[in-house]
Amino acid sequence: MVSTPAPAHPRHATHDVTNQAPPSVPYDASEDPALLEGLRREGAGWAEEEVRLLGRRAGSAEAQEWGELANRHEPLLRTHDRYGNRIDEVEFHPAWHHLMRVAVGAGLAGAPWADARPGAHVARTAGGLVWGHTDAGHGCPTSMTYAAVPALRAQPDLAKVYEPLLTGREYDPVLRVPTEKPGLLAGMGMTEKQGGSDVRTNTTAATPTAEPGVYTLRGHKWFTSAPMCDVFLVLAQAPGGLSCFLVPRVLPDGSRNTFRIQRLKDKLGNRSNASSEPEFDETVAWLVGPEGRGVKTIIEMVNCTRLDCVMSSATLMRKSLVEAGHHARHRSAFGARLLDQPLMRNVLADLALESEAATTLTLRLAGAADRAVRGDEGERAFRRIATAVGKYWVTKRGPAFTAEALECLGGNGYVEESGMPRHYREAPLLSIWEGSGNVNALDVLRALGREPGAADALFAELALARGADARLDAAVARLKDRLAETDQVGARRLVEAMALALQASLLVRHAPAAIADAFCASRLGGDWGHAFGTLPAGADLNAILDRALPGGA
Repeated sequence: MVSTPAPAHPRHATHDVTNQAPPSVPYDASEDPALLEGLRREGAGWAEEEVRLLGRRAGSAEAQEWGELANRHEPLLRTHDRYGNRIDEVEFHPAWHHLMRVAVGAGLAGAPWADARPGAHVARTAGGLVWGHTDAGHGCPTSMTYAAVPALRAQPDLAKVYEPLLTGREYDPVLRVPTEKPGLLAGMGMTEKQGGSDVRTNTTAATPTAEPGVYTLRGHKWFTSAPMCDVFLVLAQAPGGLSCFLVPRVLPDGSRNTFRIQRLKDKLGNRSNASSEPEFDETVAWLVGPEGRGVKTIIEMVNCTRLDCVMSSATLMRKSLVEAGHHARHRSAFGARLLDQPLMRNVLADLALESEAATTLTLRLAGAADRAVRGDEGERAFRRIATAVGKYWVTKRGPAFTAEALECLGGNGYVEESGMPRHYREAPLLSIWEGSGNVNALDVLRALGREPGAADALFAELALARGADARLDAAVARLKDRLAETDQVGARRLVEAMALALQASLLVRHAPAAIADAFCASRLGGDWGHAFGTLPAGADLNAILDRALPGGA
């Protein structure tokens, strides 16, 4: 929440206002050693200055206010214009468009696919980690646009037309003929009422027309976010089975394609972003990839958006930690600043470990994605399993993390003016979007069973830290033993063990000793409670907080 700084000690009729934390803005969202070190390590050090500039802008009073306004003034559905014509448009507050314009201009949508520099995908992820401090909702259309490109490449003739526009850096929110715009946004329509993640139960029908590759769709979709995107990748049942299609909002002749928005979802969080239920009726669509291979085609999109779920969770953690640390630095209770009180330091340090582990893993996954795109088969295998592991674990940690960070502000954190309730409501989404926890845990089992190289790639990564910490070595040994005996019932326990070992291995290799030791002692060594703030007595809280909190501890 952005507010104008109050004068020192304003006087009211009954009291003076004291012991309230000042506004946290402006601040630098890129002031995070784990982020900047990971950016350099994963091959995108060349983007550091750009990321720093974006981080300073994200923490500015103006950008923080954009995020607040975009969530306070929620999208409105306009099914008809004043004359009674069906238009199916969503109206956004100007703040939404400001956020989108900066995000697209900074290359957070499809731009990396047109950037030949090694590390381009890492640079985009780092940009998302800082710009996401403003608002999470507008990250949905930028994420889907990014993810649409590799899926669309399954149909080279369509990719030739649309990819240059999807990878552009110009934001144009007006619906018109896609090829007449300087840049495009893409969405996707996969789930339906009766199936959810079980997309093979979809009933939307695709009927071939006389024109090769062109179909008409009839049916509905249950969750289609960002309905003002220019094009959508949609799953529907063709004569040859479930297939992927490109659906433009506006057809080449300038007429509106049938895309009847029945309603916008009334969601727990993510309020700035419009999620819709569209209905297709003789809707014109172009086949992407072969008939019957819809899941295989669109899974390339899902792999990318799952990485963005990890990124967004890590961003929420960092933003919440920054706010909690700022409050603790300026608020006093029982004769001392909150930040100086040992138990609060334990809580903040525990949160800092979780945040650094999430950020470090996010950037490692982005590095794997970048190198996989450039033909590294080992990184492709690692990405396959590690992204699903990270998606499961980091997004699961988000709600508990944001709740604890909110509690650091006490009652002040529970009121909307603090901004913390918005982060708390946002956190559960990332575990649900692109497959819930169970879906991702089962996907890990699927990778282990069908792609032997996936397990080898994971253990090759873990082996890079062998011998550096006995607790990590023991955890990896237990993990190897568990692989042979785990079925669906134990899938979550297995994936949790994978995630913690992976995060620990990255911290042991790349983080300061105080960070790695405390993480291994608590997450792997068993010297930890069930809530944040239960780090062991030997943890170097001072070193952890000096690294994690802007301005140090």
